[in-house]
Amino acid sequence: MLILPTSVCSSETAVRISQQIPNSISLPHQHGCCHMGEDYKQVLRTLIGFGKNPNVGAVLIIALGCEGIQPEEVKKEIKKTLKPVEEVIIQKSGGTLKAIEKGTRLAKKMMSDLSLQNKLEFDISEIILALECGGSDPTSGIAANPAIGAASDLLIKNGSTSILSETTELIGAEHILAKRAINEKVAEKIYFIVNRTEKRAIEMGTDLRESQPTPGNIEGGLTTIEEKSLGCIYKAGYSPIKGVLEYAQEVPDEKGLYVMDTPGQDIDSITGMLAGGAQIVVFTTGRGTPTGSPIAPVIKVTGNTLTYRNMIDNIDINAGKIIDNNISIQEMGQEIFEEIVKVCNGKQTKAEILGHREFGIFRVGFTF
Repeated sequence: MLILPTSVCSSETAVRISQQIPNSISLPHQHGCCHMGEDYKQVLRTLIGFGKNPNVGAVLIIALGCEGIQPEEVKKEIKKTLKPVEEVIIQKSGGTLKAIEKGTRLAKKMMSDLSLQNKLEFDISEIILALECGGSDPTSGIAANPAIGAASDLLIKNGSTSILSETTELIGAEHILAKRAINEKVAEKIYFIVNRTEKRAIEMGTDLRESQPTPGNIEGGLTTIEEKSLGCIYKAGYSPIKGVLEYAQEVPDEKGLYVMDTPGQDIDSITGMLAGGAQIVVFTTGRGTPTGSPIAPVIKVTGNTLTYRNMIDNIDINAGKIIDNNISIQEMGQEIFEEIVKVCNGKQTKAEILGHREFGIFRVGFTF
């Protein structure tokens, strides 16, 4: 049950309603008004995508009423999934308290209806896997990323879909990915999103190489953006690349591996893939990170045994066994694959248990 505000002006009301409905999820954010052009389209696409995500059973939209992103458009698109969708407009409800009362009644009814749904088995080919890395160190490229790449390849062999993200971490390795594109058009799009990302940084008066690798990456032992990228792309295994998606673009029905144009910032990147339809995330980290998601399980994998021991409350799988115990990458990939299946069948990840629900939207413009 998702309580979805269309703007920052309705975010607090959405939170208050969610507090009255156990197990519902609110999605407070700082966006929804005074966007322009592509920035407007991207924020709108992200909010709609979260509502349409298969992990979400019903959506209650909370709007102020005068914001740029209008609830009617969000509702119309989410209803195409045939899931229950209702809206509350604060200005038309008589203010905050009356909107909370109305929203709570609607959400209570929707949650009651959701509780009557029966679970059904689906083939693993229905899974869309989001691939992410953050707080990387050399073990990410040596162990953790190749291991989840092997798991991704196993899923794709079973008819599933995977998404490779983080365009900033393709820089210097884009030519390798382009060779795996199914055709010249896809290869050209890989080069296009990398060049566009570098151009955006230059337009801001800087070079990405001045901020990448991050201080944490450097402290962990990474020296250049190219070195970081060459480790990052192993998350995608060796499967052919079927297409390149814009941020939060809905994943096509054709199964296989896709690249999505997301930033290197972990939360914004995961948000884009979930808005595109991914239902589960595998997230590698060398330095360690606790972050999760409001609507999807996030499985944490590290290639650094010391990080696993230090952050055992947060990390689900230690791929450092590749380095320490001579476990093969394929064996580790099989272990991650089996963990994905367990989580799909209801096992909670550590991020879920700890209540991590981080959310952020990648912006490509100014707010006016």
